[in-house]
Amino acid sequence: MKKLESDFKNMVFVLSTIALFAALVLSTLFSITKEPIARSKNAKEQNAIKDVLPPYHHFDRVPIVATEGVETMKVYKAYNKNNVLVGAAVETTSNNGFSGPIDIMIGFDTAGVILNYKVLEQHETPGLGAKMGDWFKTNNKKQSIIGKNAGTSNLSVSKSGGEVDAITSATISSNAFLFAVRNAYFVYCKNTKKLHCDTISSKKNYRKYLKDAESVGIHSEKKGENK
Repeated sequence: MKKLESDFKNMVFVLSTIALFAALVLSTLFSITKEPIARSKNAKEQNAIKDVLPPYHHFDRVPIVATEGVETMKVYKAYNKNNVLVGAAVETTSNNGFSGPIDIMIGFDTAGVILNYKVLEQHETPGLGAKMGDWFKTNNKKQSIIGKNAGTSNLSVSKSGGEVDAITSATISSNAFLFAVRNAYFVYCKNTKKLHCDTISSKKNYRKYLKDAESVGIHSEKKGENK
């Protein structure tokens, strides 16, 4: 086989061939992994829904999709065998995490009491903000939000006058997490006519929550100072 001369034209040809081959390999890998990743994500969501709901007979497999601000939420309402509402699982997101979006699934009963939550995705600092998976359900001082009524409790960090202790040295992460919880309850109320909703069931109070979130630094604290 004749050896290619080392000139500019041949160099461009070789590099283009390598780039084309690499693109083909990446495209093939993406096609192969796309479906398994989607199945894994869906399974994680379905398991989280079941984990956070109260005892139920069935729930809506197709959620109510709601958008508030830049966040999109999904409400999965659950019922007993008589088709009476018993609560809901709400997938909620905050885009104000220290290292990016925080996605959680949180369960409420019909009184607005928080039953459980699962963190679906977060990119917070290990040992700090990443502790949110367990921190807000640990019964120590004022850490836990489990059992609190989201409509009557002040679900913001205690150093800002709220009822919840922030993760140590991770105030931004804590603010973002609690913002997502409040957002979830608001959307649950908005889409459940029979639910008795207090505090943030109106647009006026919802705007106040957004203003409070801004005042405690969700948007204004500098990156690198998650404390």
